[in-house]
Amino acid sequence: MRKYDLSKARWRKSSHSDGNGGDCVEAAYDFPGIVPVRDSKVTAGPVLVIGAAAWTEFMGAVAEGHPTWG
Repeated sequence: MRKYDLSKARWRKSSHSDGNGGDCVEAAYDFPGIVPVRDSKVTAGPVLVIGAAAWTEFMGAVAEGHPTWG
């Protein structure tokens, strides 16, 4: 498993966050080739590291209302 130094990551919360403890994610976009993603309510918890191309495809599908999962 590859490890990344995320100590200087600048996390951005989803624009759909309502501030009431709802389901939210944060992503950091300052890493070439990858997008670290975490739960905004558990900032010290695990981080998913997703390839930038896969993240772009996922976000496009979500924006179009066509999720890429079952």
